[in-house]
Amino acid sequence: MRLFLAVHPPPEAVADLAARISRLRIGTAAAAGTNVRLADPANAHVTLAFLGDVPDDRLPAVRDTVGLAAGRCRGPVPPRLRLGRGGRFGQGRTTVLWVDVLGEVERLHLLAGQLRAGLRAAGLPYDDRPYRPHLTIARPGDRIDVEPDRISLDSYLGPWWPANHLTLVRSHLGTDRRYETLGSWPL
Repeated sequence: MRLFLAVHPPPEAVADLAARISRLRIGTAAAAGTNVRLADPANAHVTLAFLGDVPDDRLPAVRDTVGLAAGRCRGPVPPRLRLGRGGRFGQGRTTVLWVDVLGEVERLHLLAGQLRAGLRAAGLPYDDRPYRPHLTIARPGDRIDVEPDRISLDSYLGPWWPANHLTLVRSHLGTDRRYETLGSWPL
């Protein structure tokens, strides 16, 4: 099963961002029928660790690892975050447009580090690229130049929200792409 760990912004933060995206070049291109691969707002999340394919029998070890890391990083109040400013990864066919995560991101970095250390110790897979908290907006590849939208997003600041829970998510790929929550831990 394909797994990742994430925090999910609340619907009001996602709606605020979606309203801004609809006014960007990428939003108007999508509305006109161009396949710019906008991220589904219903699946909006900030990934903390991507595990990839994990054998079903290792799920208990994943849950134990996540529970320990979440417990170590739990504070008296959840971290306050907001979405804002724009960014991009890749170029050409691999272009990804994203929005930054602002606020108490040091707690996300701490949690991501604890999760990765626990996954490593348990012999579980994970993507070990440097952690950069962000929320993906679109994966347009080379179908549209995202630089004007990235620049426009530099002035965007969404509403504040508490990151209340860390969530273990299974992604089902294919024509019926969907996410399934397998567990949640308070932050």
